[in-house]
Formats: sequence, C-alpha cells, structure tokens
Amino acid sequence: MATNASKRTGLILVILLLIVAAFFAVNYNSLVKKEEQVKLKWNDLQSAYQRRGDLVPNLVSVVKAGTDYEKQTLRQLAEARAKAAQVTVGAVEPTPGNFANQEKAQAEVANSVNRIIAVVENYPDLKGTKNFLYLQSQLEGTERRIKVARNDFNASVADYNQKVRSFPSSIVAKLAGYHVKEGFSAEAGADQSPEIKF
Repeated sequence: MATNASKRTGLILVILLLIVAAFFAVNYNSLVKKEEQVKLKWNDLQSAYQRRGDLVPNLVSVVKAGTDYEKQTLRQLAEARAKAAQVTVGAVEPTPGNFANQEKAQAEVANSVNRIIAVVENYPDLKGTKNFLYLQSQLEGTERRIKVARNDFNASVADYNQKVRSFPSSIVAKLAGYHVKEGFSAEAGADQSPEIKF
C-alpha cells in the first residue's frame, strides 16, 4: 500500500512540475514575442526617420537649383540632418535616453525643413516645379509614416508592459529579468511639435 501511495505522490509531483514548467515556458515565450514586437516597431520608426533624412538632400538640391542666396538656411538643414543621422545610428535600443535624443534631433530636422518650405514660398516658380511638388508629396507621406510608426511603437510597448505587469506572467517576467519599458510620451508643448508643413 505504501508503495502505491508514494507512486501517486511522485506522479502528482511530476504533474505539478510539468504544469509549472509549461506555465513558465508559455509566459516566457509570450514575453519574448512581445519584446521582439517592441524592437520591430522601434526599427520601423528608425526606418521612417531614415526616409525623412534621405529626402532632405533632394529638397536641398531642388531649392538650391531655384534660389541663389538662401545658403545659410540650406546649411542649417544639412547640419540638422547630419546630427539626426548620428543619433539614429546610435539609437539601437529603445530606451528613454534614445527617445529624447532622437526627438530633439528629429525636431531640428523638421524645423529646418519648415524654414526651407518658408523660403520656397518666396519663389513661386520653384514652388510649382514638378520636382518640388513630387518632393512635397514624399515628405508629407513620410511625416504620416513617422506618426503611424510612433503610435505603433507605443502600442507595442503598452502591450509588452501589460504582459510584464499582469499576474501571473509578472512572476515569470521578474524571474527572467523582463522590466517595464517606456514609450514616447508627450511633453509640454508637444501639441505644437515640429511637423513639416506645406
């Protein structure tokens, strides 16, 4: 009789260990998926910023061709783009520090592009050229992509954080070293954040 009872106890322990192992594995894999989704959305945002940066030289070329004395404004745009490119390359991980640095650099690019657009207003012939109209359309589309990429990134961070903080997956998150992440958050005056305007 005692051997049957010890066999049952052993079987129950094995089943409990399997249940705990399955629980841990399922939650761990879910956390990995959600963290990878955060990284994917971060990379999508980097891609949208890169697209903006790639369009800037085209804008400079179009404006240079149509104006002769706006060199200072063009130089400021080129400097802002170079600075933003350095920040983007360094922003491998989605951390709050990288967000702040990147947003500052991207705001400089957007402000510089807006100054160029203001310059173009003084040149109606340039504003109506096929190249400028095409570039205008590309820049507007890029700004929409950046907004969507930021929203998608924040949504993936929120989904990840919900998993990390929810019971019982929070137990696995703590044991495996997963922590709450930060997304983009609005700062004072963000409702007037720089955006390329035509």
